[in-house]
Amino acid sequence: MKGRFFAGLIISIFILGTGCNVQKQPHLTAKKDLVKEIDNSIAQAGKQYKYFMQQIPADKFPRSLDKDGKLVTSGSGWWCSGFYPGTLLYLVEATNDQGLKTEALNRLKLLEKEQFNKSTHDLGFMMFCSFGNANRLAPKPEYKQILINSARSLASRFDEKVGCIRSWNSKPSDFLVIIDNMMNLELLFWATKETGDSSFYKIAVTHANTTIKNHFRPDYSTYHMVNYNAKTGLPQKKHTVQGAADESAWARGQGWGLYGYTVMYRETRDKKYLELANHIADYILKHPNLPADKIPYWDFNAPGIPNALRDASAGSLIASALIELSGYNQGKASKTYLDAAEVMLHSLCSDVYTAPYGTSQGFLLNHGVGNLPGKSEVDVPLTYADYYFVEAMLRYKNLKR
Repeated sequence: MKGRFFAGLIISIFILGTGCNVQKQPHLTAKKDLVKEIDNSIAQAGKQYKYFMQQIPADKFPRSLDKDGKLVTSGSGWWCSGFYPGTLLYLVEATNDQGLKTEALNRLKLLEKEQFNKSTHDLGFMMFCSFGNANRLAPKPEYKQILINSARSLASRFDEKVGCIRSWNSKPSDFLVIIDNMMNLELLFWATKETGDSSFYKIAVTHANTTIKNHFRPDYSTYHMVNYNAKTGLPQKKHTVQGAADESAWARGQGWGLYGYTVMYRETRDKKYLELANHIADYILKHPNLPADKIPYWDFNAPGIPNALRDASAGSLIASALIELSGYNQGKASKTYLDAAEVMLHSLCSDVYTAPYGTSQGFLLNHGVGNLPGKSEVDVPLTYADYYFVEAMLRYKNLKR
């Protein structure tokens, strides 16, 4: 009973949008020239995804391209499976294309069974980016139940002693948590608002607070992974898997942190999360290795800069987060974040990053870097780069003009 009262209090104060529904702030305005550029890019994206649909096997999800330019796909259990239907749904929202809608609904059917998958922490990516958007655009009881079951599966991976949701499965003595996991908490906040069960909310807040304590360096860059002692709950190692070095700043990891704590502020209105998100944004934007077009190198400390590879997935993710974050700030900070997002969007919309129609098998963006140390998905399109690119464009168009 106390849990439901607590959740009701949260709901009455903080009913805020998810996905691309950013609060419209009177001090934010979209630039007409960039809106026009985005309109053209969205129209092109719709056509490109109509082509993309024809390349993907009916029982698979697109993931990336291999070194020979051939499509790499996955089953529904891969962590990226929700991004393709999610991107389709964003494009349906923007274009009202019924062919894209049909494709999205067909892929959702393949994804349904993952609501009961307790072996992964990526259920926010998999289920909230897909069914969350589907439910936002056309609410249905079955969508709601799938999302609630997904939240329960995600919550099952929470450990009270550690104070976190387990990310990757490992040997019993280790408890691995990656910064990416911040992106899955939005599903838990949604579940509290929909069910009145505050346990989801409490898990999300506890995980976020533990991550603040152990993942961030004094300069507000973040480690990729913290390995906790499963028995004591204390950190025993901090390192990277996908970054250049243990003490480097893996670009997409900084983006996961920025986006994740922006969501934390949206959902709780606790200013410590806004302050942290601002610090992360400032670290990114003031970094001497951030290029002029503001699409980051795959790691801010990558060997070979300025000849190191860029990561369009980090750029699209950071741009989307900055647009929302700019709305929670006033004055110089708000303008700085929005100005940076505008540069990023202009860059991503250019032919430097956007794939021409009928190329890249149908992906929207080129030049993503998945895991360079692991020699996996290096300088190729990535399905999540497309998702956050379209989300960022819609968020920008949604600003009060």
